[in-house]
Amino acid sequence: MNQPDIGEKAISKAAQIGIENQLDEVEDLNVDVRANPLDLVGGKLESVTVDGKGIVMNKELRAERLILQTDEIAINSVKAALGNIELTQDTNAEAKIVLLEEDLQRAFNSEYIKSKLQNQKLDLNGETVTVNASNVKFTLPGDHKIGLEADIEIAELQTTKHIALSAKPILDAGGNKIAIADVEDHNQENAAFAEALLDSTKELLDLRNFQLDTMSLKLDKLDVCQGKIIMAASAVLKEFPDS
Repeated sequence: MNQPDIGEKAISKAAQIGIENQLDEVEDLNVDVRANPLDLVGGKLESVTVDGKGIVMNKELRAERLILQTDEIAINSVKAALGNIELTQDTNAEAKIVLLEEDLQRAFNSEYIKSKLQNQKLDLNGETVTVNASNVKFTLPGDHKIGLEADIEIAELQTTKHIALSAKPILDAGGNKIAIADVEDHNQENAAFAEALLDSTKELLDLRNFQLDTMSLKLDKLDVCQGKIIMAASAVLKEFPDS
């Protein structure tokens, strides 16, 4: 493989700094810009590859891996000479996101999600009650399923119920969000409580948690495996993050 030249290195570094500025946390981030020197003068990059590990972007949700691979990029060649990527047209890319069971479990215990599961008003046998969820356990047992367990406190009745369910996350029609199918509730009376947990699951798996400000993502494939979830998406970059 050819070694990157000075121009590639400068643009790669500037792009890496710009992306890091949009992340809450990152354990390791590499940005690899590939360009023929003559094409670079003419305002063209062959590709940009972003490979990040241990990324936190939104809602305290950590992604084990995020890989973004662009198509050919049209850029402002004058600014490129200064190490700055300014797109002159939208760029297509492919993205891969890997989420681990333990990171999703941790996200369910984040302040953001815990607040969503407190003081919820639900209909229980025709009566409106206030419920609080605690001790949420999220698992990825395999067979394309997720597992959820939680203790549900019903304030008005001063009682606590334990619920356990499994379900299959699937792509929705538009490819922007996750839908939930084949819910298996061990107790049908817990349906209202289960819905609140599943809504939080769909929110955590929303692709918008993983897109940069200048990017849009459309989910193409969802693999729910034992211990991890792998999402493949099509991306459109309107701008490259500024450094």
